[in-house]
Amino acid sequence: MSRTIAKTVERVEMRSITSPGFALNVDKAKYDAMKETLLAAMPKGQPGLTVAEVKERVLPLLPDALFPCGAKAGWWLKGVQLDLEARGALARENTKPLRLYRP
Repeated sequence: MSRTIAKTVERVEMRSITSPGFALNVDKAKYDAMKETLLAAMPKGQPGLTVAEVKERVLPLLPDALFPCGAKAGWWLKGVQLDLEARGALARENTKPLRLYRP
């Protein structure tokens, strides 16, 4: 009989500014990598960057081991962005297109 041992993935709670009270448990390594990269790419203060500009800055900096060829990076970028807004670490300008910055 063959036994497989499941790899335990550490999880972290990801919130959303658009859905108060809702939280999702996600892979901590991917969350932390995206959070660190996103905050490093984000300017402090207004006018900030558009989401397209943020993505352009973030994608080349992500670890390929977690995001091979940028796989799923868009989903993680949006999720971590909304989480950081919910926690007050990012803010948005009420402009079109939307602009984000570190307060």
